[in-house]
Amino acid sequence: MSGLARIARRGRPRPNGLTIFGVVTLGCLLFLGVFGPWLPLGDPSRIAAGPRLDAPSAQFLFGTDELGRNFLPRVVQGIRSTFLLSAVAVAITAVIGTLLGMAAGYLGRHTDQIVARGADILFAFPALVAGLLVAAIMGPGQASAITVISIATLPLFIRVVRSVTLGVAGRGFVTAAEVAGASTLRVMLVHLLPNVMGAVIVQLTYALSIGMIIESGLSFLGLGVQPPNASLGSLLRQGSAYLTIAPWMVLSSGVVLSLAIMSVNLVGDAVRDALEPLKGRPLT
Repeated sequence: MSGLARIARRGRPRPNGLTIFGVVTLGCLLFLGVFGPWLPLGDPSRIAAGPRLDAPSAQFLFGTDELGRNFLPRVVQGIRSTFLLSAVAVAITAVIGTLLGMAAGYLGRHTDQIVARGADILFAFPALVAGLLVAAIMGPGQASAITVISIATLPLFIRVVRSVTLGVAGRGFVTAAEVAGASTLRVMLVHLLPNVMGAVIVQLTYALSIGMIIESGLSFLGLGVQPPNASLGSLLRQGSAYLTIAPWMVLSSGVVLSLAIMSVNLVGDAVRDALEPLKGRPLT
């Protein structure tokens, strides 16, 4: 077997148990979040569906809350809200951060200084402080949560994309495109963007987990999703008031949130290994 064949064979990533667990868990949570309203789980907003603060049973798998609402459909609604808000915010941030990062890495000079210093300024604001400022201006709600997640994750995208762009901008095919008269926009979209998309996709998965943590924290503080809607963070806040007499409210939403964040990170690791199969592997 030739050396290149051995490298290709050794570099091909193989899914392990954690990767499979992450993919299956994430798939199940996404299925519940997307199709939850059509599943026979019950109405998440129906009051007095059962006894108040009833323990988990065959009828109410996750028990009931202080208003007698079935807690299982509320957790499913929380999964949908947390995933949706985080995904929308991260998608917006990915587009903006990728464009700014490529502009900083390719144009250099003043553009690089302005973008890099702007990212440093955003890094200086903790998500909690940014959440308080945004909520004071825009009011608590979903729009505020999306804005805070975007502010917190934008510098990460800018730095990653800028770093990759700096390594690609000096290559021969970019120089050839410039000599051929390609515009700056064409060079960035046609020649640079395909080469930074791998880093963007990997960063996208990690930013999603960060966004879920931020969204849950904001909703826990009352700055994110507002009642009667639910997110995993707001359910944690709701259950914390009854922790000693109804611990299942905190345990169910907390375990689901932990599984969601862990599965996203495991899938992100698998994506990184698939895009960079030779990273950290000896070639001899």
